[in-house]
Amino acid sequence: MLTRKQHELLMFIDRHLRATGFSPSFEEMKEALRLKSKSGIHRLITALEERGFLKRRAHRARALEVLRLPENVSPRRADPAPVAAPPPAAPAAPAFSPNVIRGNFAPGLAGVQKTANDTAAVQLPLYGRIAAGLPIEALRDAAASVDVPAALLGGGEHYALEVAGDSMMEAGILDGDTVIIRRGDTAENGSIVVALVDEAEVTLKRLRRRGNSVALEPANRAYETRIFGPDRVRVQGRLIGLLRKY
Repeated sequence: MLTRKQHELLMFIDRHLRATGFSPSFEEMKEALRLKSKSGIHRLITALEERGFLKRRAHRARALEVLRLPENVSPRRADPAPVAAPPPAAPAAPAFSPNVIRGNFAPGLAGVQKTANDTAAVQLPLYGRIAAGLPIEALRDAAASVDVPAALLGGGEHYALEVAGDSMMEAGILDGDTVIIRRGDTAENGSIVVALVDEAEVTLKRLRRRGNSVALEPANRAYETRIFGPDRVRVQGRLIGLLRKY
């Protein structure tokens, strides 16, 4: 059974697809459901995917597919008032918004680091929830923070992210965990990284370089490895630690 908002979003996407031939933007969905932020849209889409109503087609922006409608909805028919297609997006503004951190981190946003001799704990900015499954939108909240043992950090700048999803569970990273990331644009082959794809999507995966390609590997056999050209993926940081509440 779908919640009211899940049902509203599914029907809006279905109407938009039939009227225009492509899925609505996250901004359009946010406005249609009268939500204050896009994070709610991402949670609704994830829930609809898990229930088998929606499918996100890989490697394509704004590519949602309606797999089925609720049983109490009549067969599809043309809408009397189709949704007008939006004008083409400017190249500099990605049409698809990712599910957790923004692509770039401005200098100084990662907090002041302290050594273990200075204090037993360091307060790191908690930027939001990152998909350990499908990429999700970065919702950086500079006001949120988390206390981390200073001995865990070492040198460099760090930030924290809350994990959403189970695609890294076989690497011991579970839904709801808080991962500690050392900011940087390089990582060794096989490292678990925060990866920015096409300047739009951000996800937590294991990095594998295969010739001229870059593979982002999940640690869950239920998910597929995604392979990209080297110019499509940028490392945003490397996993160095994990916090878990019981």
